[in-house]
Amino acid sequence: MGVPVRRFDAVIVGGGGAGLRAALQLSESGLKTAVLSKVFPTRSHTVAAQGGISASLGNVQEDHWEWHMYDTVKGSDWLGDQDAIEYMCRKAPEAVIELEHFGMPFDRLENGKIYQRPFGGHTQHNGKTPVQRACAAADRTGHAMLHTLYQRNVRANTQFFVEWMALDLIRDADGDVVGVTALEMETGEIYIFHAKAVLFATGGAGRIYSASTNAFINTGDGLGMAVRAGLPLEDMEFWQFHPTGVAGAGVLITEGVRGEGGILLNADGERFMERYAPNLKDLAPRDFVSRSMELEVLEGRGCGPHKDYVLLKLDHLGPDIINQRLPGIREIAIKFAGVDPIKDPIPVIPTCHYMMGGIPTNWRGEVVMPKGGDPESRVNGFYAAGECACASVHGANRLGTNSLLDLVVFGKSAGDHMIDYIRGEMPDWKPLPADAAGPSLARIARLDNQTGGEDVAEVRAAMQRTVQSRAGVFRNAANMALGVEEIAAVAERAKFTQIKDKSKVFNTARTEALELDNLIEIAVATLVAADGRKESRGAHAHDDFPHRDDENWMKHSLFFGEGRRMEYKPVHTRPLTVDYIPPKERTF
Repeated sequence: MGVPVRRFDAVIVGGGGAGLRAALQLSESGLKTAVLSKVFPTRSHTVAAQGGISASLGNVQEDHWEWHMYDTVKGSDWLGDQDAIEYMCRKAPEAVIELEHFGMPFDRLENGKIYQRPFGGHTQHNGKTPVQRACAAADRTGHAMLHTLYQRNVRANTQFFVEWMALDLIRDADGDVVGVTALEMETGEIYIFHAKAVLFATGGAGRIYSASTNAFINTGDGLGMAVRAGLPLEDMEFWQFHPTGVAGAGVLITEGVRGEGGILLNADGERFMERYAPNLKDLAPRDFVSRSMELEVLEGRGCGPHKDYVLLKLDHLGPDIINQRLPGIREIAIKFAGVDPIKDPIPVIPTCHYMMGGIPTNWRGEVVMPKGGDPESRVNGFYAAGECACASVHGANRLGTNSLLDLVVFGKSAGDHMIDYIRGEMPDWKPLPADAAGPSLARIARLDNQTGGEDVAEVRAAMQRTVQSRAGVFRNAANMALGVEEIAAVAERAKFTQIKDKSKVFNTARTEALELDNLIEIAVATLVAADGRKESRGAHAHDDFPHRDDENWMKHSLFFGEGRRMEYKPVHTRPLTVDYIPPKERTF
């Protein structure tokens, strides 16, 4: 009996913010659209975003999209593509107002306009003074966005396949994408989803680290599928560590706490960010604040019995502000840190939070790859948006609240260009290759038949220990070289993992083993790319090369799984309509 085939105009893998925004565009245009999601869409990791979505609405203070663009370019440490950054920042006000019209319950100012709070790296006049740009729904902005977009998709008759896991990308002899294979988790059955166009919106892969704010579902499935299909991953050395994860738990404490006036203190009770960033202080960009916190700990000014964290103080804001603007944060602090922030500070440490790299795309959401010397060759029928994609608007360091903006701006852009492609270039389905499901069936068969191998959890833990110790906030050549060797050994062990439960029906052990296949690809890419970049830029702080090297390293890295080789391509320095923003030293 062959593998069953389901046919759709567009298939979207991932039910978070980017996937739902793209699906809405496609469904409302009348195209038959399927969304595959490992969890119910409103449980996607977008729901965990707290602080806000950035847009230069100017509701509180004067603001302009050009200032937003400058902050984003500077925040990226000049590794972001300025055409994509301009597109995102120009579209931001329109995207937020559209969400408002969809019914997203933003907090309000007294005049009825959307409330905006300060956030790290958000400034007026190109870095001169802080500005309130983050549009917020208390400290549950992602939750509000996800529910809003899901409801609109229900209205638009988007077809959801909930608790389905995509396994592999299907490419034909021309290299065009014609569908995906997927596992129905409830039954364990494999299906082919035949499509005119496929979009990956599978989110991040923070679970390659042992300490992460990411949900357990963030296993980089889209990236793993892309590597196995012969496509590169871009800028995988750049992982953002959020300054404020709850010490010992890794749960996120939004930057919005500092936006509302919270401050970081060391063991001496000193507001130490005044020394590192005298202008923006606690609201400097995340890579900068994380390194400052690590230095405080390394130099012996950490707090607690082991002097291994700092304190986030917000009791001076008063109960009214905390309960109105930060109710979820108070709940998290009580549950995970055992402190009530109305009375006591929260113990925090930098924690892996966001993946700046991903599947290479342009601002249209089209997946691109080097081909004959042209870095902008499109992979027909394949799109990506959100954290799994690298447009690249975040470069070497993402500016806070640009992640939710990235989702809706590029989710919509990808949806629009998928519509053009499907209706213009792809009026009918291209035929599936003869062995379309072969690679996926082989992976499942390996798991079902493997005996004598290690348990998936053991290998996953070894991977996480390696990545955490070799590619953390501070890096050096010797440590990363060891990391490359160690992760290669772990990758070999992963080939022989076994699962004890051989049943097919809702087998979480099988799902975790398939997720490990993806995590290993990303862990290898991260360490190989980090070992290759001989400079410090954004989140990649290299002790042996402590300075940014624009002459040799203002370029994107591309990791190819076959041979674990690296290639590089230039940064897109030319914006769409405005002047190029030239590099300069990042000071705050």
